[in-house]
Amino acid sequence: MRRNPHAGGAANRGLSLSVLTPEELDDIHSATLEVLEHTGIFVEDDEALEVFERGGCTVDRVEKSVRIPPWVVEEAIRSAPSTIRLCGRDTSNDVVLTDGRVGFTNFGEAILVVDPESGAVREPTKDDVGAIVRVIDALPEIDVCERPAGAHEVPQELAPLHNAEAMFANTSKHLFIGPISGYLLRRTMEMGDVVAGGREAHRARPLVSFLTCPVSPLKLVRDTCEIIMGAAREGACVGVLSMAMAGGSSPVTLAGTLVTHNAEVLGGIALSQLTVRGAPVIYASSTTAMDLRLAAASVGSPECGLISAAVAQMARRYLLPSWVAGA
Repeated sequence: MRRNPHAGGAANRGLSLSVLTPEELDDIHSATLEVLEHTGIFVEDDEALEVFERGGCTVDRVEKSVRIPPWVVEEAIRSAPSTIRLCGRDTSNDVVLTDGRVGFTNFGEAILVVDPESGAVREPTKDDVGAIVRVIDALPEIDVCERPAGAHEVPQELAPLHNAEAMFANTSKHLFIGPISGYLLRRTMEMGDVVAGGREAHRARPLVSFLTCPVSPLKLVRDTCEIIMGAAREGACVGVLSMAMAGGSSPVTLAGTLVTHNAEVLGGIALSQLTVRGAPVIYASSTTAMDLRLAAASVGSPECGLISAAVAQMARRYLLPSWVAGA
């Protein structure tokens, strides 16, 4: 098991960036509670609507809207674990997510690769996924393995299972996969059961976690709901990852975008905790600004860095592990 270095510790051993003051964090939180209670979020999945309704939320089944009372949000934040252990097939690759420690993963997902033999630029295959994962496995700086590319030559409705097979076979690090649906999440967990030596062994040490993205602004679409609920029931961790674009799918201001982002992530966390209290979740983000010239996400921009730092501050306020993308 590996515990990563502290980031921004009292001994000044790492870099920290405080974009928001504690009072501003409180303001973002209060505004988020107001949005969730009075505006609500769109929830596409009928089972998720039932979970929210049983949990004390106001549900409009015609509009598929859910208004979440502040007490439901606060209870969900308190019940989500502050420390998560991401288990590798090799226990020396276990990583503990806890307050003040920072780790790294690879970015995903490459939609094109450069062929190592011919130099041609082409779509990735399942063999490419395995080869890239082997490189990731060999790099000690990378703590966990996110799906780096997708197998484009296989039937796309089953591509997540092919990607999972290529990843399980080529690394002993913990995996992060976007499974697309609750059905494929369960099949991926079954693959992990085989690798781990059985269902009970795998539930005790889950080898895979999942990522899912709300649709900005303020939508938990069907696949997102299925993945959040499915991960909770399987005992697997899920990262609820907003991809809001300031100036596009969220307000152009940093504060406005953070409220939108926060409402989407906390809405997903509330669904997770109403499904199984204490289910592991990660407060995640690929939120950034929209490039007004191209109407595209400006990944790697200064705005992305500011938003990511603010997201990490919000997660730390909630005592939740965070995940930020786009560096």
